[in-house]
Amino acid sequence: MVVTCVLGIDPGLANTGYGVVARRGARVVARDGGVIETRKGLALEQRLAILYAEVDELLQRHDPDAVALEDLFFGANARSAFAVGQARGVVLLAAGRRGIPCSSYTPQQVKLAVCGTGRAAKDQVARMVCAVLGLPDDPLPDHATDALAVGVCHVNHAPLAQVMAGAR
Repeated sequence: MVVTCVLGIDPGLANTGYGVVARRGARVVARDGGVIETRKGLALEQRLAILYAEVDELLQRHDPDAVALEDLFFGANARSAFAVGQARGVVLLAAGRRGIPCSSYTPQQVKLAVCGTGRAAKDQVARMVCAVLGLPDDPLPDHATDALAVGVCHVNHAPLAQVMAGAR
């Protein structure tokens, strides 16, 4: 299957970034991007239900060939990592219910794919996402930029992964 449209996701419970990117010939373009927010005062199950409904609506509207998510990063805050894991699970569920394949990438893989180095700073990733996708230099929300970067990573990675899978 040729991947031409990807929903990139930067998962989080409070803020989930999304970015829809598509390949047009040799170019990669942005179709949509933004942040799904859930209020802190809501019960966890309500926040997850909101996230599911919003992601499901994005999947319906854009009909992507794949969903690409940023991998869970275990920092010092385990509680935050669990919340991100729950958000990832909801996104995987929404895609799975629609039969859309999912792939995960580490933050280093995304930075390497977009900037050429896995140690790129956030502002460098944002500038490169704008340059690659032909977006204005106006700053996007960090989560949206990260999600677009994940989408770019997958669109560029998918053809190689298909070749490698065929070689097995």
